Amino acid sequence: MQTAFPGRWQAVLSSPPSFDNEDDMDLQANVLRQLKNRREGFSLEQPFYIDQDYFKLDMETIWYRDWLFMGHDCEIPRAGNYFTVQIGDYLVVIVRGKDQVIRAFHNTCRHRGHRVCTKDKGAAAKLVCPYHNWTYDLDGSLVFARQMGENFDKADFGLKTVHCESVGGYIFVCLANEAPDFAPMRASIEPYLAPHRLWEAKVAHKTTIIEKGNWKLVWENNRECYHCASNHPELCRTYPEAPTATGVQGAGDDPFIAEHWARCEAAGLPSEFKMDPTGQFRTARMPLIQDAESYTMSGKRAVRKPLSADVPISHIGTMLLFHYPTTWNHILGDHAISFRVLPLSAEETAVTTTWLVNKDAVEGVDYDLEELTHVWNMTNDQDRSIVEENAFGIRSPAYEPGPYSVDHEGGVMQFVEWYTNFMMGRLQGDKARLSAVA
Repeated sequence: MQTAFPGRWQAVLSSPPSFDNEDDMDLQANVLRQLKNRREGFSLEQPFYIDQDYFKLDMETIWYRDWLFMGHDCEIPRAGNYFTVQIGDYLVVIVRGKDQVIRAFHNTCRHRGHRVCTKDKGAAAKLVCPYHNWTYDLDGSLVFARQMGENFDKADFGLKTVHCESVGGYIFVCLANEAPDFAPMRASIEPYLAPHRLWEAKVAHKTTIIEKGNWKLVWENNRECYHCASNHPELCRTYPEAPTATGVQGAGDDPFIAEHWARCEAAGLPSEFKMDPTGQFRTARMPLIQDAESYTMSGKRAVRKPLSADVPISHIGTMLLFHYPTTWNHILGDHAISFRVLPLSAEETAVTTTWLVNKDAVEGVDYDLEELTHVWNMTNDQDRSIVEENAFGIRSPAYEPGPYSVDHEGGVMQFVEWYTNFMMGRLQGDKARLSAVA
């Protein structure tokens, strides 16, 4: 969907981060200098993790201008089903239309700006702003506005559209006026997701925790298992802590992984490690430990009904999907787990975990919710504590960037390299464009 935003709103959303005063210019120049001079293989300098101005620049440069994972098709299975989300300062509602198309809108009434949908999720034949009952159809068009005068044209005041794409049961949005091309990501990840038919699964459980640390610390912690043996006893019962398990460092050279890929590929399941040229997203189907099939304390399946009938073999391991900056995922034979990252402030991040199961699976019959969620509930809480202690230490004036382990933290180095290159490219490009029109 490539709907343009009219008037001043278009100027706001399509503009790069502003150089509207000397402080902004000094900040961006300083960030560029620090990124250019960053010591390779080391963590970032302190302001990148704790400074509110650096955080604001992250939001303007990445989060307000790129594709972001928001949720799943199966969360809104019927026309009128919707859920809401806040991305920084932006309020968004995602709704399934009468034509079954999933759309996203700015959740701001075109009358006086009241939130149209005030609940986290719901179902409605039409979207009605509770302030003055301005009423919008599920396609965003304004259908009712009481006593607005003869010259009022409802066609001019529909909800403002947010770019929205669905792929393999995953919903992505982009707040920018002109969204980056979604086609390369679709072409890359759709074959890996398709066999699991997640668009017709159902949500078994969903939880959100607040981690008191910068969003980049959340990602850095996720991208390595150097810490797993000493912090994640439940996860380590099934998930290998070897560096190759992340699909970044030499996975194709590991005979066990190569054999796993060959077996899954022969069954029609794309599996080999695949990463886009920028390093922003990647997929790989990785084996679990020994005979483990699922993330449970026993390693046995948590759900009796397979997630999808299109997966013809057992012991498929976990299909890993990563997309910076918002999501990492584990898709197994019996269930799938998605993780969504949303920054709240320079030192707070919301992490939402969603467990998906076969649409016909019955809790208490086909699965026990505690068994299904135990490993990742424990792991999430452990990671929350790790991130918060990491953030606490970084606040100290004694902090300075430290070296990553080449053997174990290749995934972290790859993430920091992506962040560095992405920010430098955007900021240098913005500065060049603004200089050209000055």
